[in-house]
Amino acid sequence: MRRALLLGLALAFTPFVIVGAQKSAPIDLTALLTRVGAAVERYYARAQSIICVETVRIQSLGFDLIPDTSAARQLTYELRVAWSDAENGETPEAVVQRDLLKINSRAPRPKDKPECLDPSAVSPDTLEMLLPSKQADYMFTAAGSTKFKGREALLVDYKSKQNGPVSATAHEDREDCWRIDMPGHTKGRVWIDAQNDDVLRLDEHLNGFVDITLPADRKRSRGPQPIVFERLDTSVVFGPITFTDPDETLTLPISVESLTVVRNAGTPRVRKTQRFSNYRRFITAGRIVDQQ
Repeated sequence: MRRALLLGLALAFTPFVIVGAQKSAPIDLTALLTRVGAAVERYYARAQSIICVETVRIQSLGFDLIPDTSAARQLTYELRVAWSDAENGETPEAVVQRDLLKINSRAPRPKDKPECLDPSAVSPDTLEMLLPSKQADYMFTAAGSTKFKGREALLVDYKSKQNGPVSATAHEDREDCWRIDMPGHTKGRVWIDAQNDDVLRLDEHLNGFVDITLPADRKRSRGPQPIVFERLDTSVVFGPITFTDPDETLTLPISVESLTVVRNAGTPRVRKTQRFSNYRRFITAGRIVDQQ
């Protein structure tokens, strides 16, 4: 997955958990990826007509990865996925779009500015590497089977075929924040429902330490600053959401847990949690059906 981050001499993203796989019959990986790619395309097609509430909690941590004495920051967004039709034979990237509703327990004020670790208003979606048009850029390996929340699941590990250059650029509208891009420097595991090919869980972490130097800032008389990403762990859990009128059950994101550890950064250890609730579905123009 292409990994782009915001760093404000701080950062954000839960521990990558290794779950023992059961020994089972060999998986036909090519056929499985074909089915999963089709399932992800269906997911994006349906997700364009769904909105939900996303609650984000950002907490800095001590050396023991336990919350320190600083107050956590909580943000509430209205969220939806946007994915337009393909043009000229190319599949555009799916993105999530956010509208800020609350900062902690209050409505945002005109003077409020996004902080470095706040989610971007528009950011790449999690499952794009499973799209048929993207799979060729990754190496996939069957990793056995297991159970996840009572459901039979097939495990697939993935990593990018190529590592791109690591870069840091000043964020265009967030002061003292850096946009970090490290394509190909992560790998992960996907839990796939053995019955319907839906993604049930996705974990991702760094291949190893990533060194990068933040450019000098003449305005603040600050020289180049070397930093090291030691951990960048993310775990996304999906679950069934039921709608009525008409009846439909979709597998949608339930939570994201993230942990970031960066050496020589202003806020070196950060945990971010994201919870998704109050799913609503657009059936026709001007009509919304709530989650039951």
